[in-house]
Amino acid sequence: MALIEWRDEFRIGIDAVDHEHRELIALINRAHDSISADASREVVERFLGEIFAKIAAHFALEESVMRRCRYDRYLEHKQDHEALLDDILEIITEFDAGGYDRMSEELSHRLRDWFVAHFKSKDARLHELLGVF
Repeated sequence: MALIEWRDEFRIGIDAVDHEHRELIALINRAHDSISADASREVVERFLGEIFAKIAAHFALEESVMRRCRYDRYLEHKQDHEALLDDILEIITEFDAGGYDRMSEELSHRLRDWFVAHFKSKDARLHELLGVF
């Protein structure tokens, strides 16, 4: 069973952004499946690096859309993005320090909880605004 199921509420109406949202969900689900199957440290390390890189690139795209649209909550939304990237870096640091045993559930749930909460609040408001254009 997938950690995160795609929902229409995750769409913001811009094909490139929505495509990346789907890719991020698929990546997080693959990481969760791998971690749940007792993946090696190297495999988890690769997933963490890939998740960080893809989320950072996605946020750059989303932020360029917000700037182009003169989104009034751009700074707040960007701060939320930066908080997740900081959270992922914290997870990577904990993992590197030997926190692997407790990473499986924590990593999966932190990513899922942030992703869903971010969509329900920040991206939902952006979706409403972009629906007007």
